[in-house]
Amino acid sequence: MSSDTKPRWERRKDARPQELLAAALDLFVERGYAATRLDDVAARAGVSKGTLYLYFANKEELFKAVVRENVVPVLGEAEDTISGFEGHSADLFREIAFGWWERIGATKLAGITKLMMAESHNFPEVAQFYHDEVISRGNAMIVSLLKRGIARGEFRPVDVDQAMNVVCAPMLMLMLWRHAFTACRNEPITPEAYLSSFIDLFLHGLLVPPAGNPAQV
Repeated sequence: MSSDTKPRWERRKDARPQELLAAALDLFVERGYAATRLDDVAARAGVSKGTLYLYFANKEELFKAVVRENVVPVLGEAEDTISGFEGHSADLFREIAFGWWERIGATKLAGITKLMMAESHNFPEVAQFYHDEVISRGNAMIVSLLKRGIARGEFRPVDVDQAMNVVCAPMLMLMLWRHAFTACRNEPITPEAYLSSFIDLFLHGLLVPPAGNPAQV
């Protein structure tokens, strides 16, 4: 029997994990971790709860799969960009910052970050997983970018671990604002302008360069 003539239920079998992950992502972002019920995930995906258990043992494993399917690959792409980039580190910094916004910050995936910040205290095992597979890896990626710029003489020597924290904070603020306060602000933040200003301030600081020593980036 050709693939075109297989019964509908058989054609859908391989698609079910992806449908469940998509439904779970929507519900985790809409309701948070605690309030998301496996019954609702199954219903939104159009399958029975028993079918969900064929693929995921519990809610924690389902959440881990959502993160590994949607967030972790973006980190891998950013790591590849850094390792293969040949231009100035300032240009690389801009590419990573705007790429992060395009792939994470401007999408529903930013809601996962908001969820973890709000609920990690109540679900320490889930928080540890997210820290190990997302936060630690993302931090290491930023540190590697900063070290690259220092090694090439494009950034001045700084404490890269603290500089990494300074980089992350405005990014987190932008994601949280978008998911929590956008509807309450009369003049919403424009992400592109915000990121451009942040990058400019981070790369150049606020002090006017000494006469005869203009900024190089």
